Amino acid sequence: MYHPDFPAQPSPDLASPHPIAVTSALRDAGSLSRPRSGDWRMCSNMTRSHGRTFYFASQLLPPAKRRAIHSAYAFCRVADDLVDASDVLGADLVEEQLAAWESQLDTPLDPIAIAYAHTRHHYGIPATPTYDLFAGMRMDLYPRVYGTWDELREYCYRVAGTVGLISAPILGLRSPSALPHAVDLGIAMQLTNILRDVAEDAAIGRLYLPLADLEAFGVDPDSILAGSPNGDFHGLIEFEIARARGYYESARSGIPQLDLTGQVTTLASSHLYGKILHQIEGQEYDVFAQRAYVPTSRKLREMPVVFAALIRMRLQTPF
Repeated sequence: MYHPDFPAQPSPDLASPHPIAVTSALRDAGSLSRPRSGDWRMCSNMTRSHGRTFYFASQLLPPAKRRAIHSAYAFCRVADDLVDASDVLGADLVEEQLAAWESQLDTPLDPIAIAYAHTRHHYGIPATPTYDLFAGMRMDLYPRVYGTWDELREYCYRVAGTVGLISAPILGLRSPSALPHAVDLGIAMQLTNILRDVAEDAAIGRLYLPLADLEAFGVDPDSILAGSPNGDFHGLIEFEIARARGYYESARSGIPQLDLTGQVTTLASSHLYGKILHQIEGQEYDVFAQRAYVPTSRKLREMPVVFAALIRMRLQTPF
């Protein structure tokens, strides 16, 4: 289980230009603009377009929580899309745009930012995880490699574990002891993304797999970037899949500390996203052959498994 400090500031070289604290806009509920129906709809549309598994699982939430979780996803997604444009627009321009979007945490004016500010106020979501997420986004602005799993894990915490901390209050968090498990789910999902996207990242000169792991399996980083990995690449991907599953397993320990709809939504999200790893195994670990994904029809077929897991968990957990 990964235990970041709560709250934790980014390291000095990645620090946000804004103080990590509850913003003045959120101290006074009266100063918040009330989201309009179109604002929530914009968040929902963005979630449906870009986070298909996330959107699918969110349909298990009641409407108010569904709107809230969509606003969190959409706000983070805007930042992610800005960083993805850095190869075209240049890192300096994207850094300016990212800083402008980050300032919307203090003064929400954009419809998505207004909806997210309302969500943060209503559910008592601290500002720290969102600022940590921006620090993680900045890590992607400039090419870098990760020498060890500890280094990559810190990146995974910032860009995805933070989303677990943001989501937990919306999903009915009942005990702070569950927060490290929420972080672990984000780390598991981000590592799943990294494994799914090895080929796509290599095509733009990016490599996220830890260099120490590549060395252990005799894989030359340049061979991955060239699209023809050497050494025991099969064994490397198998090893990383096992690591991701360890984080999914840890994450499940925190699910009983959510309310009922939060439990089923998180179980569904975890189970369905984890199926990407099964798809990679079904491709015999050849992540260059095709991009692994789980079609909607498969997600629907998996739902009885999710509900069975929910029943088992509730029978085994004292309330």
